Order: sequence, then C-alpha cells, then structure tokens
Amino acid sequence: MTNLDRMIAELCPDGVEVLPLCDVAIISNGKDHKSLPDGDIPVYGSGGIMRFANRHIYDKPSVLIPRKGSIGNIFYVDAPFWTVDTIFYTKIDVDKIKPRFFYHYLLTQHLEDMNMAGGVPSLTKTMLDKVSIPVPPLQIQREIVRILDNFMELTAELTAELTAELTARKKQYNYYRDELLTLGDDVVYMPLNEVCDYADYRGKTPKKTDSGVFLVTAKNIRKGYIDYEISKEYVALDDYDMIMRRGKPRVGDVLITTEAPCGHIAQLDRDDIALAQRVIKYRDRDGIINNTFLKHVLLANEFQTKLLHAATGGTVRGIKGSKLHKLTIPVPPLENQARIADLLDRFDALTTDITYGLPAEIAARQKQYEYYRDRLLTFTEINV
Repeated sequence: MTNLDRMIAELCPDGVEVLPLCDVAIISNGKDHKSLPDGDIPVYGSGGIMRFANRHIYDKPSVLIPRKGSIGNIFYVDAPFWTVDTIFYTKIDVDKIKPRFFYHYLLTQHLEDMNMAGGVPSLTKTMLDKVSIPVPPLQIQREIVRILDNFMELTAELTAELTAELTARKKQYNYYRDELLTLGDDVVYMPLNEVCDYADYRGKTPKKTDSGVFLVTAKNIRKGYIDYEISKEYVALDDYDMIMRRGKPRVGDVLITTEAPCGHIAQLDRDDIALAQRVIKYRDRDGIINNTFLKHVLLANEFQTKLLHAATGGTVRGIKGSKLHKLTIPVPPLENQARIADLLDRFDALTTDITYGLPAEIAARQKQYEYYRDRLLTFTEINV
C-alpha cells in the first residue's frame, strides 16, 4: 500500500465530495491589454504569453482557461499576470482546493471536447461552472500534487533530452544526405520532366465528404513523410475517378507541394488516397530514376535551393508546375541510386517516421504521464 493509499483509507474511506467548479473557483474575464505600457508582467492569450506589460489583473495562483481559440491550452500561473478577453482566469478558494490540484484535474477533463461552437472553438462561463470537481482532503491533494509535479518534471526532462537527441539526429541525417548526394562533375543532371512522369492536380477544389477516400492535401505533406493526423479530409468514392483523372497515385510515388507550403516532399506509403491541389506527383519513367532516391534528392539542400530561387511570391512562396518540371536533379547509375536510397532510408527512419523511434518515445512519455495522472485523479464520490 502506498502512502497515498493509506491517506485515502484514513481520511476519506467512503469517497470524496464532488462539487461544481463554481463552488471552488470564480471564473473571471480577461481585459484588453493594448493600452498597457510595456513592463515585466506576462500577458496571456489563448495561445500563451503574448507580451509583457506593467500591470497585473491578478496576483495569486490561478488556472487560466481559454475562452476562444485554443481552448485545450490550460495554464497554471503563480506570479502576477494579465489576461486578455479570449482567456478566463480563476480566483481559487484555497481553503477547499489546492491551485495545482485544480490545474492537474482540469487537464484530465479535456475541456476542448466541450466546444459547441460551429466556427471558432469556444467555452462559456456557464459551461465551465458546471464541471464536476472532486475535493478530497487538502493533505491528499498535496500528496497527489507532489507525485504529479515530480512526474511532470521527469517527463519534461526526458522529453527535452529526447527532443535534443531527435534534433541532433535530424542534423546528422541532413548532413549525410547532402554529402551522399554530392555526386561530382561526372554525374549527369536532367530535368524532372525527362526522368519522371508527373501529374499536377491543380484545378477545381474537390467536394469534401465526412468519409470516403482520404484526401492528401499540402498540409498533410511534411518534410519527408505524410502526416495523416494533422488534417483529415475525404472525397466521395464516386468522385475518385474524376478527381484523379490525371493519374491515380500508387505506393512509391513522390509528392511535392507547390504552395502553402512550397517544397515539402513525401513518398506515398499507400495507394488508397486522393491528391488535392497544390500537390504534384512524380514517378520514375522508363527505369531512369529510383523513386526513393528521388525523394531524398528533392529533400536535399541542393534541390531545395534551386526550388527557392525559382519560386515567386512574398509572404506565401509558390512555384508553377511548368518551372518545377524543368529543375534538374543528379541521375547516377541505378545501382548507386539504390545504395544511397537504402542508406538514407535507414537513417531517416529514426527521425521522421512517426510510428516508431524517437518521436514515438516522446509521445509515449506524455501518454504515460496522462495515464497516471488520470488514475490518481479518479475518486469514488461520497454518498451524501
């Protein structure tokens, strides 16, 4: 039996009281900050600290809850602060609940799921006031906070170390990729449209549906892989042939984004998808180019520099397909291409593959914290 188990058995063996949030904290509105002179007091919006001002709106420990926008971003603040009108702050009854306990518990509630707005995600004071909050004895709250704060600190340290390792490996990959793809003066350079078949999916925006064929948009294409979670859009199966009339994608095809963002590259790992506008698909023609080698060539600094120089636009850079197809790439013998592609794929798997390796380890650390947090903050409600 742990110390926490003993405390629960002694202090609340029959369960704990559960109260509406309004009984343990007062939710208060933020105010406009534009007239405040600069200073050293953090000004919070729904995305975090926006600036620093010379006045505070509250100076006691508080949990900040976004009212609009990124409503899943909850902040704990224990120093003077200001909040703008898109984020609530709370005046916590410390005789009933420890502010850090209140913060950890609200994290378990996934307040973003309470959003009922059709446009910008939003929460209301009325909705939040009704959230049920367990209120165990303060001694138990302190012990839970101690455990979770230690766990959170360890998780943050491990995540920082893993993130640093991931960054280092990405730098290594980029270095070796550019070294391996520096092929010398005897290697022939050819335009993309001479070594690849291609399809440009510019045109009418396809009608989206709630289910059907997954639509890979420019947002899904990252630097080296496809992120199927960041954006989920679909097109109807009945429309698929018409949308992909310029050529259906298949595993191994290489994709490049032409705008917003420009120059992101990925290789298809499935063929049951449709491609959106601002995405061009390349595929080997007549056994000239290894598709995986092509992916690494397009990611390399040499090609990305060419692409940047050929792109146009100010804030949003873009490139026309007609210009892109004429950019040249090195075309060594196929056996050399295969060797280089294999080496780079092995290295790349440790850095950009989101299903295993370091990125998955970072995600696992966060899930581990969330699992124990949710278990520690689950109580039997006392019968009153």
